[in-house]
Amino acid sequence: MGTVTKALQLLNHFTLARPRVGLSEMARLTGVNKATVHRLLSELQSQGFVEQTGTGREYQLGPAIIRLANLREATVPTREVAGLVLRRLSNATGETAHLSLLTGHMLSTLAHASSAAHGTRVIIDDSEPLPLHATASGLAVLAFSPREMRDGVLSTPLPLITPETLTDPDAIRQRLTAIRRTGLAESTGGFEADVHGIAVPLFDAARACIGALAVAAPANRITDALTARIRHELTAAAREIIAL
Repeated sequence: MGTVTKALQLLNHFTLARPRVGLSEMARLTGVNKATVHRLLSELQSQGFVEQTGTGREYQLGPAIIRLANLREATVPTREVAGLVLRRLSNATGETAHLSLLTGHMLSTLAHASSAAHGTRVIIDDSEPLPLHATASGLAVLAFSPREMRDGVLSTPLPLITPETLTDPDAIRQRLTAIRRTGLAESTGGFEADVHGIAVPLFDAARACIGALAVAAPANRITDALTARIRHELTAAAREIIAL
């Protein structure tokens, strides 16, 4: 893994729940020694990707992130366009819809929409990366990614996020085979307890898998009828997004 990759991976540890991270905590989160983490953060800070704040000199995302995000959306307005499809999907299913794109060995949520049909709904944190082995979206992407990529992901230690997280590579491979047959991935409680996700892969013009479209619902609300409706609406919405 190159130095640039190591530095950029540090950015994945900033979330809405953890907007500021100290040096010691970043070392703990990454499993990298403090000296190396400090060097990488200093490089990111010199380019405006992170900045230090507060009396504890914790790190937070810097202004360069905003500039690049605005430039991306101005030139490739995927988030705005996808939002229209996600709102229709959410209204049709009565649940939370979200779209994520592949970045390295994780998924980044691009946009999401929640329905007002229920008082209890799944809340999506756009800033939190989605692991490939623990979410319906991730499994959908893994199933349709090149074998080298799948082997790379499954050859590394897979973190147990909840008691329901599937971490056995052989069991995951069996599930991926089934997903390739149906084109749909499902996961219950693998990333967040009591949440059931259903996802379909998204492809670019070269038929490379670039992300996933998913619907997430409280597991206790899932019925055969709702599952069938979500699968139908997901497939239709995925075709619409690919055509954009």
